[in-house]
Amino acid sequence: MSKPVVAVVGRPNVGKSTLFNKLVGQRLSIVDDTPGVTRDRIYGECEWCGRKFTLIDTGGIEPHTNDILLSQMRNQAQLAIDSADVIVMVTDLRTGVTASDADVAEMLLKSGRPVVLCVNKCDSVGELPAEFYEFYNLGLGDPVGVSSVHGHGTGDLLDQVLKLLPKETDDEEDADVYKVAVIGKPNVGKSSLVNCIAGENRCIVSDIAGTTRDAIDTQIENAHGKFLLIDTAGLRRKSRVTDQIEHYSVLRAQMAIDRADVCVIMIDALEGFTEQDSKVAGLAHEAGKGCIVAVNKWDAVDKETGTMESMRTRLAADFSFMSYVPILFLSAKTGQRVDDLFEMIKKVSASNKMRISTGVLNDVLAQATARVQPPTDKGHRLKIYYMTQASTCPPTFVCFVNSRELFHFSYQRYLENRIRETFGLTGTPVHFVIRERGKE
Repeated sequence: MSKPVVAVVGRPNVGKSTLFNKLVGQRLSIVDDTPGVTRDRIYGECEWCGRKFTLIDTGGIEPHTNDILLSQMRNQAQLAIDSADVIVMVTDLRTGVTASDADVAEMLLKSGRPVVLCVNKCDSVGELPAEFYEFYNLGLGDPVGVSSVHGHGTGDLLDQVLKLLPKETDDEEDADVYKVAVIGKPNVGKSSLVNCIAGENRCIVSDIAGTTRDAIDTQIENAHGKFLLIDTAGLRRKSRVTDQIEHYSVLRAQMAIDRADVCVIMIDALEGFTEQDSKVAGLAHEAGKGCIVAVNKWDAVDKETGTMESMRTRLAADFSFMSYVPILFLSAKTGQRVDDLFEMIKKVSASNKMRISTGVLNDVLAQATARVQPPTDKGHRLKIYYMTQASTCPPTFVCFVNSRELFHFSYQRYLENRIRETFGLTGTPVHFVIRERGKE
């Protein structure tokens, strides 16, 4: 069972995104005085009194509109309402109860979900103004006065939410779910791959680059295990991002990378490697995520003997800064080798989460230093006293040495290669932290 879900809804420009950011403790949602900045559903994790739940920020609801964009925003909000365990309806003290507020309240009452009514912009401390009591007319019970800017009343709001959440279970977090972000530049077939794996059209697919804007989650379970696939917007060069919506889409894609355990970096086989592919891969590498390069549209490539190996060699040179990354050739259109992707995801995820005992690690270190002596400079030789693993995701090793300057990058790379060979760390970056031991 996944964590309970709380949706933040309301008409445009009442401060939903500001409240969302305050509750999750991060600036995940973009805030602006212009109504309608938030369009897609934005997810964040909130914790209160030891209970964790997923918070969803939504675009402003305009119940009666013929505008295509506003209608799509309303549909996104409706999806959030349908999936939520509790709904927080946000209103604005300064404008009072509007006709749109009444329509949204009626919509929530029909949903049958428990609702907490939040009256935002109660910025002054002390007695609540008389205008506050007008919100009882919405028929949603006792309103909670909140200032999303200053944080006043957010504790009372979360207390009310906790009372309405379903009872906590021991298995709220599925530990055995592989979270996979499908990333790449526009129009390489990310949504097609997710649809192929899911066996249905979960994502809109079009030849027009930039069709996907939000990071769309798709949960599947098959013979290989449980997977959460996150389809993301295509990442373009900053100089090419002129549309404000696309700018937000890029932020969502970067957030999806942070949420994932493994990133599948998709490349167009017909176009080959580009500079933008290296930048997209660099985002996943710097985030310390397990990575797989998936070369899509392989069915459309004219092949001769050795075509695949020739392209694999070229890609290995192009991805020299990520020499650890496995390369898989597939077709989202025909399903060719898509099954192989699942086993590779599991293997890369296991490498990214691997923990090695200090004793075994130092045995490998002793063999490596005996095979290739540590470097020297002006008569001083590098001494590596011992090594220990500090963390996973990615595997991070702390080396205690006599001199940080003597521990050259090339020798770090040598030790990294020995560790990879011994423990089979496929598809994951490895980090080293150098600690210089002080004089006795």
